[in-house]
Amino acid sequence: MGTPSSLCTSQALMSRPSRPAIFCTSGSVSFTGFSLKTQAFFRKKQTLRFVKASVAIEQQAQEAKLALIRIGTRGSPLALAQAHETRDKLMASHAELAEDGAIQIVIIKTTGDKILSQPLADIGGKGLFTKEIDEALINGDIDIAVHSMKDVPTYLPEMTILPCNLPREDVRDAFISMSATSLADLPAGSIVGTASLRRKSQILHRFPSLSVEENFRGNVQTRLRKLNEGVVKATLLALAGLKRLNMTENVTSILPIDDMLPAVAQGAIGIACRDSDDKMANYLASLNHEETRLAVACERAFLETLDGSCRTPIAGYARRDENGDCIFKGLVASPDGTRVLKTSRKGPYAFDDMIAMGKDAGKELLSQAGPGFFDR
Repeated sequence: MGTPSSLCTSQALMSRPSRPAIFCTSGSVSFTGFSLKTQAFFRKKQTLRFVKASVAIEQQAQEAKLALIRIGTRGSPLALAQAHETRDKLMASHAELAEDGAIQIVIIKTTGDKILSQPLADIGGKGLFTKEIDEALINGDIDIAVHSMKDVPTYLPEMTILPCNLPREDVRDAFISMSATSLADLPAGSIVGTASLRRKSQILHRFPSLSVEENFRGNVQTRLRKLNEGVVKATLLALAGLKRLNMTENVTSILPIDDMLPAVAQGAIGIACRDSDDKMANYLASLNHEETRLAVACERAFLETLDGSCRTPIAGYARRDENGDCIFKGLVASPDGTRVLKTSRKGPYAFDDMIAMGKDAGKELLSQAGPGFFDR
């Protein structure tokens, strides 16, 4: 698959010891939105560090050993919503997992969650939201790991597999503002907040008179609070996350795919396990949504071919059309939005064909971009 260089991996950050995980019960968790109007990347090089992390987890959560499945996740409200969705599907599909305490949810704080003062591109990219969870999985501290697929690097750590994607949510981006109905409605000079270079480049390409605050980080609730406080005039968020948090009342409008092509694997949840754990692999196979898995594979083949780094604006989306074929759209852009290159493919909705489409589309855009394209 890809190489470490494609993820802008920060070795200094990767060597930092993980903090102990926090264990939650398997009870229900609900999230309530608020109205804005009222308010090899990971290779087992440092075995000793992993042992220490395991000991810390053991000392703090002996009861989790009684669980049949321990689900590892980040601790944000959205990540927890995705972990609970996974838990509920497992409980509904397997009687033994419906018993009280059969499934434990383990919160693991990742490097990406700890460092919020800098853009992701400066601290190592999106792989920083999965590294510590992967460590816990390999160490046996958790049995499965639930990820937002757009955070997962294009290669997996050794000893892990990702055999399951849950049914994909709406892939579109939502526009949210207290003073405008759309990007086009914002006055010149208005500041739009986003932590995504993909969104930044597409915004500036269509609306060069706008400004973008690109270190607009934090969970959904934090970003909405900043918007409410007037830090920015508008922001874009994945509609999928807002739906999973039951916070769609905050959406001002939804951007069409042709206006804002989504991130690779946006709206998709992936669940990983150890490659030697047949029991977990069988559990996950019962949850896998094959149409989503194939679409995500196509998009990730595109991303891998482009060797997309955390400083590269890339978008890609594969879907099944009314005739059952795969339609793929891909995009790369200069960071300042002055150039945007697009391509599309159509072919059979089958794994090998879709991987080939993603790779071919990536090669075409690499050829079009030429040297120095992403240095703008």
